[in-house]
Amino acid sequence: MRQRGFLWRTEQTYRGWARQFADFVQPRTPMIADGGDVSAFLSKLAVERRASVSTQKQALNALAFFMQEALRIDLGTMEFAHARPRRKIPVVLSRVEISRLLAALSPGYRLMAEMMYGAGLRLLELLRLRVHHLDLERGQVQVYAGKGGKDRVTVLPETLRPRLETHLARLREIFEEDRRKGVPGVWLPEGLARKYQRAGEQWQWQWLWPSRMLMRDPETGVERRHHILDGTFQNAIRAAAAKAGLDKRVTPHVLRHSFATHLLEAGTDIRTVQELLGHSKLETTQIYTHVMQKPGLGVRSPLDRV
Repeated sequence: MRQRGFLWRTEQTYRGWARQFADFVQPRTPMIADGGDVSAFLSKLAVERRASVSTQKQALNALAFFMQEALRIDLGTMEFAHARPRRKIPVVLSRVEISRLLAALSPGYRLMAEMMYGAGLRLLELLRLRVHHLDLERGQVQVYAGKGGKDRVTVLPETLRPRLETHLARLREIFEEDRRKGVPGVWLPEGLARKYQRAGEQWQWQWLWPSRMLMRDPETGVERRHHILDGTFQNAIRAAAAKAGLDKRVTPHVLRHSFATHLLEAGTDIRTVQELLGHSKLETTQIYTHVMQKPGLGVRSPLDRV
């Protein structure tokens, strides 16, 4: 998997599916399994576990790689029950609820939440931001290797600029202290690390949201500064939602949903919203029209003008 350039997270996900499949075919071993066993496992996901389309597809990709690349087993033509697509209406917070949520967060997490809401970022896109991804002068955020490996540019809220400048100044102090202590540079994708061996020690490659403590790299065992863990930020958002008395199921991704919905309600062209979100299909963006307070991109009823 590493020769193919898979991300560590993808590697762990594939390993997880391989373990589940091994449990499924017991007492036999995966070494003597075939396409029929994989089909039965995928059907169980759809029928018994009611897995989503994306979950079943992920399992298929993982097992196809595991069987064909690792075990050299030809799966042949497989027939299995497919998961039914379910279009979920996204949870969206009103502007008042957004304000209450932000007010309940500590300053550090508040800045992260404001960036996620203000730029329409996915959680991992937020956490993986590096110093050079911000263009304060042009008011832009560069998102590299987002979902599907796509790059894009989204908006950087002007109101965050002063606090981001202060935040970057604090990060510079942490960065310089790490260099004085000889802390290894931050993690870089394998290709970059091979081409620019000292880039991880350069300012522009530092994480925008670094962890307070050094962490051991699960791939290399090197102790270095990583970005804040996704679970840490998720817990902060969950606690803030409870503190703010919000009855909705609030996760970090709700901030991205709210970004899209509020732009559409304000009359922003849906194609522009699609580009800012990084959606490959317009239909994905159109789901937000179902939760707008004013259908029709903010158009008022003529009766309201009488």
